Amino acid sequence: MARSFSEQEKKNIRKNIVEACRHSWTQYGYKKTSVDELCRQTGISKGAFYLFFASKESLFCEVLCSEQEQIYAAASKIMEEKKGKEGVAEALKLIYRAYDKNNFLYNANSADYTVLMNKLSNEQVAEIEKSNNMSRELFLNHPYLKLKVEEDIAISVIYSLIMMIKNKEIIPNKHTEIFEFMVDHLIDDLYVE
Repeated sequence: MARSFSEQEKKNIRKNIVEACRHSWTQYGYKKTSVDELCRQTGISKGAFYLFFASKESLFCEVLCSEQEQIYAAASKIMEEKKGKEGVAEALKLIYRAYDKNNFLYNANSADYTVLMNKLSNEQVAEIEKSNNMSRELFLNHPYLKLKVEEDIAISVIYSLIMMIKNKEIIPNKHTEIFEFMVDHLIDDLYVE
């Protein structure tokens, strides 16, 4: 007979599964992250795993979306506290540092990511797309700033800056410092206060 968990145990186990998945996904990728290993790390049976998540893919979808939501909530808070260009620059720096810690956030072109996306339901894909669009809204609909350039150009510049993370290994100097330098110098070309 399966053991039942208290509400607090359920909350802790779910949190531990999500954290183990985030860590394993960053280190090994989607395909090499197994439910068996996640269960071993969190001290639950495979059967118990399915009390918390319908599938491996639903766990990964939740991890990706929740990570993006946390990042953009923190970025939004920065932009609310620092209402001008400085807030946008600080928000971009926060996003870049978060992407640096979690490579699954930017490896959307990898075969590993494609395998995951092919296994997701239409609802899960829509959830990820909605999560991905948060940045667009955050940087285009800023109540205290106006764009100097067309929206598509602004979003493309912001996206290109953040995706510089993919080349961090070949940048001759510290990639984070280079990113911050570029943001600090480009922000005036994107927004007017």
